[in-house]
Amino acid sequence: MDIIQFKDKLFEQGKQMGFLDMEVYYQKNGKFSTKIYKGEVDDYSIANDGGISLRGIYKGQMGYAYAEKIDADSIQLLLDEAIDNANILDSEDQETIFEGSPSYEKLDLYSEKLDLLSSEEKIDLAKQLENECFSLSDKVDSVNYCVFQELNSERMIANTKGLEVSEKGNVAYIFVSVVVKEGEDIKNASKLTLTRDLSSFEPALVAKEVVNEALSQLGADSIESKKYPIILKNKAAASLLQVFSSSFSAENVQKGKSRLQGKLGREIANEIITIVDDPHKEDGFASRSFDSEGVATKRIEVVSKGVLNTFMHNLKTAKKDNVTSTGHGSKGSYKGTIQLSPTNMFIEPGETSYDDLVKGEREAIVVTDLQGLHSGANPINGDFSLAANGYLVRDGKIDRPVNQITVAGNFFTILEQVETVGADLEFTLSNGYIGSPSLKIKSLSIGGK
Repeated sequence: MDIIQFKDKLFEQGKQMGFLDMEVYYQKNGKFSTKIYKGEVDDYSIANDGGISLRGIYKGQMGYAYAEKIDADSIQLLLDEAIDNANILDSEDQETIFEGSPSYEKLDLYSEKLDLLSSEEKIDLAKQLENECFSLSDKVDSVNYCVFQELNSERMIANTKGLEVSEKGNVAYIFVSVVVKEGEDIKNASKLTLTRDLSSFEPALVAKEVVNEALSQLGADSIESKKYPIILKNKAAASLLQVFSSSFSAENVQKGKSRLQGKLGREIANEIITIVDDPHKEDGFASRSFDSEGVATKRIEVVSKGVLNTFMHNLKTAKKDNVTSTGHGSKGSYKGTIQLSPTNMFIEPGETSYDDLVKGEREAIVVTDLQGLHSGANPINGDFSLAANGYLVRDGKIDRPVNQITVAGNFFTILEQVETVGADLEFTLSNGYIGSPSLKIKSLSIGGK
């Protein structure tokens, strides 16, 4: 039985059993994964999973159920379980089933060429990447991770109010981590690449970037404690934005868990800062034309030239604020409940290159990575105190690497004190696809020697 036949029979039988309205959420995932170690396949797997969930209004309450199999037996099971669930729930939150948006963007998230790539070709690409890393320096002690994954997914939302939308996509996920060693000094660096077009992936260039980054950290030492001008490099800036992206969630604002409560329409950052959430970004890992409630997605400027424009909403939070949903309803799988999360969120890049940011500083610290983000940062008030690595800049040049330092400050103060936005936008993958260019910040407190 295909999903359309299954849906039609489920709705027909559900109406006969007394359901007022019903909705199904169908999801199917596939994953190919291989890990290379010293030229050999260290791990290899192919996995498929998925299923269908039902939610329906029965005697005034919303009931929920899910099943893994799409067959006739699952229809009765889903309906019976949803009725049982509705009978024991007594929620004050009045849930609704969405009738659909007027139109939906057509996105090309699926690459047939990537899908047809053989397992041998994927393994060879990972082997080539590892080999390139070892070939660049005799100081490369190990490539502790060299992973190629292909992820593919299909999803559909349909309900008795006439909504029926579906989408499929795939992406290649390539991660490499290199360890370099000089005497007793050991350093590492890593890089994640996400792409639907493997013709644009050049193992030699990726290997050179990650190996050079690791080598540049050899000989690192701490530095005098004081306030320094800071260049927050793109990956570090993106990881910081990721931690505090929850501040822009309407749910957190409504619960008093965001410092941005009551600040809509007000200036919260330097006018050179614009923060975008773009679910239609062509190369975005989290791109989608509709959210997990069937609401059409759209590009929004959460912060526009320093001014807080909007929060991210799902249907529930939008109803509470008497606004329309921004299409940020999300759930981790067909089994999950509706949450709220960003898609492709990023700080819009400027025009200044990273090299020019460095050239403009007499003395500064480049912060390349931040550690302990989930324990050393307070997502509600914006405060953070984090271990960090980076470089000391003197007279417009990288002088030496630094480590064993702590950087402390406040995320929202940083937004106000950004002096220059770089052009080197880069993304990190966590709770959405979060990106930032390098940011020149007036000063932050550095704890060192």
